[in-house]
Amino acid sequence: MLFRSAQPLQSNVSTNADNSADSNANSSAENSAAADAQNPPAEVASVRDSVQTAVRQYLNELDGQMSTEVYQMVLAQVEAPLLEEIMKYTRNNQTKASLMLGLNRGTLRKKLKQYALISDKR
Repeated sequence: MLFRSAQPLQSNVSTNADNSADSNANSSAENSAAADAQNPPAEVASVRDSVQTAVRQYLNELDGQMSTEVYQMVLAQVEAPLLEEIMKYTRNNQTKASLMLGLNRGTLRKKLKQYALISDKR
């Protein structure tokens, strides 16, 4: 049985903004505004649904081959953008971010370093 090292998940989900930009490229500004008013943005999928869809797609692409370290790959794919967005939301306030995430501040710093979101300098 062949094993393959886990590769990062890639999402093929296009956003409503991308679709809207493509379809309205040749429209006037008035037509575009009217179309936007008639077609509100699609509901955003839950994080759980997005992860499930991405993992299912990844497994389908394996085409029967085994893979290793999938768990770590998925955690890294989810954890890094989560930390990045929380840090933006808290304006890089690590105390607030650690409270929001329910993590010890030291653990948060370790994870931020792991994903190169802060420097290792002291």
